[in-house]
Amino acid sequence: MSARPAAGGGRWVTVAPDRLERWLEGFAERHGDVTVETGAEAVQLTASDGAVATVEVPFPPLTGGLVEHVLTERTVGVLLVRLGGHAAGVFAGSRLVASKVGSRNVQGRSAAGGWSQQRFARRRAGQAVVAHAAAADDAAKVLLGRDLDALVVGGDRTAVDAVLADRRLAHLQQLVTGRLLAVPDPRLKVLQEVPFRDVWVRVRD
Repeated sequence: MSARPAAGGGRWVTVAPDRLERWLEGFAERHGDVTVETGAEAVQLTASDGAVATVEVPFPPLTGGLVEHVLTERTVGVLLVRLGGHAAGVFAGSRLVASKVGSRNVQGRSAAGGWSQQRFARRRAGQAVVAHAAAADDAAKVLLGRDLDALVVGGDRTAVDAVLADRRLAHLQQLVTGRLLAVPDPRLKVLQEVPFRDVWVRVRD
C-alpha cells in the first residue's frame, strides 16, 4: 500500500486487491460506523466521525460486491510505452501469460541552437516514429487475437497514443481503462510487477 497527497485535499491510497477487504474493515475500525454509497465507477464510505473514503472501481462498471468485483480474475492487456522503450503483455488474473519487450534508440534533447537544433529535432522525430512503429508491431503480436476484458496503459501519454493510433490497434482504444500508470523505462521486470490491479482510494479525514 502507498499513499500520496490528493489535489483538493486528503490523500490517495493504493491498495492491492487481496488487501482491500482488510483495508475497508480497518477504515471502519478507525473511524466508526460507515454509510456506503455505491455507484458504477466509485464507492463512497462515510464514517460517523466525518472521514470519507472514495474507492475508484477498477475495471468499471461495478458488478456485485466491491471486494468480489476487485478480486475477479480478468484477461487484461498491458501496454507500457516510453520514448525508446516498450512492453506489451497479457495477464490472466495476476499471472503474465504473454509478453514482448523492446527498445529503439531515441536521442535525448540537445542544447544546441540554430540549424544544428533543427537537424537534431528532425532526426529525433524520425527515431521516435521508428520506435513507435516497433512498439506497435510488438503490441500487435501480443494483444491481437485475444479476448481481452480491458487494456491498461502506462508510460508517456504521447507515446502511448502514438502506438494505439496504429490501424491494427485502434479498436483496442475502447478497452482502455483506469489511470495512466507511471512506470520507469519498460523492461520485462517492470511489466511483471506493474500494479495494474491496485485499487485507488481517496481518503479525507
